[in-house]
Amino acid sequence: MYYYSRTEDFIKDMLLSINIKHPHQLSITNISKALKIPVRYWEFKSESIRHSDRQIIFLDFYQTAEEQWRDFAHELAHALWHAGRQEFLPPLFTELQEWQAEHFCYHCCIPTFMLEKLYNYTIYDVTQLFNVDYDFAYKRLEMYSNKLYYGRSFSISM
Repeated sequence: MYYYSRTEDFIKDMLLSINIKHPHQLSITNISKALKIPVRYWEFKSESIRHSDRQIIFLDFYQTAEEQWRDFAHELAHALWHAGRQEFLPPLFTELQEWQAEHFCYHCCIPTFMLEKLYNYTIYDVTQLFNVDYDFAYKRLEMYSNKLYYGRSFSISM
């Protein structure tokens, strides 16, 4: 039996609340528009900032579509869950936020509730369906299968 973590529940609830139910609906445009978080493209490293009480995500326009999608999900975690500027935080707290954002990223780019609907799929199917690269898909499928195998006692919950 598969037990959803708090992160998986949060992402499922968030996506369903904005009527995103299928992999083809997962996009930077669909999610940012529905959540009213503007996305801007620039020539620097991707980041999320709060400006005038609004969250804005900046993405590196030199990256591939897959890299931008992954960065968007990572920065979305910061926008939704974290406050403050990391340069003013203790290093261990910054490390925790980065770990949380990366964990969120895997589950947002390839949501569990969508993944569990797939049948007889390959890693290449996942890369195409969810617009991610091979290594990302491999790691996410490994996370999913480990949790299926080991169950609740070894799952990471946030």
